[in-house]
Amino acid sequence: MARAYGGISPEQRKAERRARLLQAGLALFTSAGFAATRISELCTEAGVSTRNFYEEFASKEELLRELHDLINATAFTEVRTTLAQLETADVAVRITTLLDVFVRSVTADPRAPRLNYVEAVGVNAEIEQQHVRWVNTWAEFIETEALRAAAAGVAPQRSYRLTAIALVGAITGLLREWQAHQPPLAVEEITAEIRDLMLAAITRP
Repeated sequence: MARAYGGISPEQRKAERRARLLQAGLALFTSAGFAATRISELCTEAGVSTRNFYEEFASKEELLRELHDLINATAFTEVRTTLAQLETADVAVRITTLLDVFVRSVTADPRAPRLNYVEAVGVNAEIEQQHVRWVNTWAEFIETEALRAAAAGVAPQRSYRLTAIALVGAITGLLREWQAHQPPLAVEEITAEIRDLMLAAITRP
């Protein structure tokens, strides 16, 4: 059995190293850029050895993929948890809340949109497949909300699949603009633009 040092178990040390590597990846991938970042630089930033890196990740691409997944999964969990408490709310309240929580989650750390929508694009097939899975997950979530609006009589009865996919693309584009804009745009401005776009797309005749 591995020994604890300083009261910290091997499992805890391993988890802490992994967390430091994730933070190092977020910092360097969004400053120097993913392509320009070397594994040795990630290790220096995280204060770990190269051996420690390969104990956690097979490659820097795998580290990027985990960060991309974590950003999406965190936002998705926060949105679902919040909406579960608004079962009786009207459509406008639910959609406004959905977007407020989502945008607040993905912009809480301003580096996250750059990693998610710039650095993680076109890196390799595995990350692209993960990106497609998340696009589909978010589109299905939006589609469900649109169908809920239709059932409540505030939106027409129709297929919302293409509308939902288009909205995911629009949201991605607006967040990409937000992270690149100088001077920085207010988060509230982006949230309002996305909200108005989504409500208009869902309730149009």
